Amino acid sequence: MTRTVIITVILSLCLSFGFSQSLNKRVKYGDNKDMLLGEIDKNGLQSAPFNTWFNKNHDDYIVNKNLVKTFKKDLKNYTIKAFLGTWCGDSKKEVPRFYKVLEAANFPMNQLETFALDKSDDAYKQGPNGEEKGLNIHRVPTFIFYKNGKEVNRIVEHAKETFEHDILSIVNTDHYRQNYIAVDYLHSLLEDKSLDSLKAIKTDLTKKLGRFVKSSGELNTFGYVLLRSKQIEKALYVFDLNTKLYAYKLGVYDSLAEAFFVAENYNEALKNYYKVLSIMPNDKNALEMVDKITKLNS
Repeated sequence: MTRTVIITVILSLCLSFGFSQSLNKRVKYGDNKDMLLGEIDKNGLQSAPFNTWFNKNHDDYIVNKNLVKTFKKDLKNYTIKAFLGTWCGDSKKEVPRFYKVLEAANFPMNQLETFALDKSDDAYKQGPNGEEKGLNIHRVPTFIFYKNGKEVNRIVEHAKETFEHDILSIVNTDHYRQNYIAVDYLHSLLEDKSLDSLKAIKTDLTKKLGRFVKSSGELNTFGYVLLRSKQIEKALYVFDLNTKLYAYKLGVYDSLAEAFFVAENYNEALKNYYKVLSIMPNDKNALEMVDKITKLNS
């Protein structure tokens, strides 16, 4: 065997070993709890302790095989990226069901990439290698459908009807509208336009979003994804929009105050913590943060 061939074989083995080692990576969070992080597969989800919820929810789900037959052939023309959190209740319920539907459709599993995201504050809903970057992953699970390398549609957090109905709509029609379309629209604006231009249309944008946003939690979650990924100015914009939509909710002011605190704009942080206290005078977090900021300013 020539030296070149030997080196090639060694490098190939090293690369293969490195990739196999990175699959189904297990880390600790919180009170010594396990979570998967990065690229994973079904084997990882069926390992303890994740198998307790994966196997049950997988086995309990009854697939509508008649519906699956209607999209089974066409679905093979797609690739799918799935993002989840093994710490997330919705992921624990929906991901096993999604796998079972794909299996019933004989979907080629080499066309499915699955990524487990982080829960920690400094890497909230992020992958270890930035697998989620640029994809607007604000809710988990998220299942993104691609055709010819281009995103066609996505199922966000849960199916609008069932996975079978939703996939049929995505594959056979162009009428499917994902959950949280307001967040999707706002994300596209933040990507395409400057913050100054968006600030100029904030009133009109608030009215437009108000027709589609169903709760304060929609923009709040999106804001935290931006904040934890260090897009602080965008996070401030989103949190402020939320205060215009839900002026009576203390949580929106608490989130905006936190973002101002992270930005070290302590005066604005104080203003918003005082708004929290005007709604809930005994709010423990707001009282603690007011005390903390007051000491920082003294």
